[in-house]
Amino acid sequence: MGFLYSIFINLLIFGMKILSLFNDKTKKGVEGRKQSLDIVRSAFSASDKVLWMHAASLGEYEQGLPVLEKLKDNLPSHKILITFFSPSGYENVVKKNNIADVICYLPFDKKNTVKEFVSLFDCELFFTVKYDYWYNLLAELKSKNVKTFVISALFYESQSFFTSYGKWFVKQLKGNITWFFHQTKHSYVLAKSIGLLNSSVTGDTRFDRVKQLKLRDNDVDFVEEFIEEKKVIVFGSSWQAEEKIAKIISENNSDLKMIIAPHDLKRVGHLKEIFPSSALYSELLATNNQKPTTNILIIDSIGILSKLYSYADVAIVGGGFHDSGLHNILEAATFGVPVIFGNQYKKNPEADNLISAKGGKSFEDENSAAQFVLNLIKDEKQLNEMSESAEKFVAQQPDSSKLIIEKILSL
Repeated sequence: MGFLYSIFINLLIFGMKILSLFNDKTKKGVEGRKQSLDIVRSAFSASDKVLWMHAASLGEYEQGLPVLEKLKDNLPSHKILITFFSPSGYENVVKKNNIADVICYLPFDKKNTVKEFVSLFDCELFFTVKYDYWYNLLAELKSKNVKTFVISALFYESQSFFTSYGKWFVKQLKGNITWFFHQTKHSYVLAKSIGLLNSSVTGDTRFDRVKQLKLRDNDVDFVEEFIEEKKVIVFGSSWQAEEKIAKIISENNSDLKMIIAPHDLKRVGHLKEIFPSSALYSELLATNNQKPTTNILIIDSIGILSKLYSYADVAIVGGGFHDSGLHNILEAATFGVPVIFGNQYKKNPEADNLISAKGGKSFEDENSAAQFVLNLIKDEKQLNEMSESAEKFVAQQPDSSKLIIEKILSL
């Protein structure tokens, strides 16, 4: 099976190189990996003690950051390495102030490449977030006696571990992971059923992260002036389905203010076609226009969505009307905002929990979601009840990162 895994990695590399000829995002990932060894070599010496966090993309980075921050507090002399698989994670984080000494792409998981990368520093501790497993890397870290963890682990029945051919993958995890910190009891039970016994339920570290976000300065220039004390709907990481919801709502309630932050900035031009009277946020900044005469504001910049939720009366979060994956609903819920989304979210247990807490609601189709929001905006009592439930849902979650750190430091 190890031989087949090596073939898979080579096919992955070949496929990404071909795709990079046509896809800018993939090209960034392929080109970025060519620089990873040099970046780390120039920043670390072989004797530098390093705490290493790997995240597939931006969501996993946000999930792991509270743990990394607490590790740094407890081990202040250690250097910090953060690696990404996805360009969307890397591009968003590398441009911001952060606690890392080095941020780079994770090299492709070939034995010789991984061996060289790991040899460039003294990795004291490594953790990956959720379920991004690279088996040659894990084996190499094990050979170096590195303590290796999975933060906010999430197992579900359709994973390869629970198939007839999954025994090899389970064996790699069993032999190379020091401890699994599970998001849910269900994940914990599934892991136990295949022999992954070194584990505990500590909850989802994203709750820790969004609690931090709520305490910071969440003011965004010109937004207060745009709102004009009217009801506000924020569309976060919107796709085509959420754009349809926005269109229906705008045609049925002209007094609402809507802020639309698309998942992909390439959709900004399309949004302007749908809403020709809308304003672009970049235009407000450029012209210093403090009072735009429109009900629709399109966000054509990155990094401010989580702050925008603080202005919302209702949030509609993208990704749930197709199988690409529901985006972060907790960033809105922490501000006491009812969250609306599609019903395709099998990898997001927090969605079911928010619905059960009556702070969120999912829908099969865009028309039903739009009609619910239109009615909710008019029903002050229900709106307030959902708002209070959403805020309470986040506030009552345990300090997951604290539980994780206590266990890590005890091992």
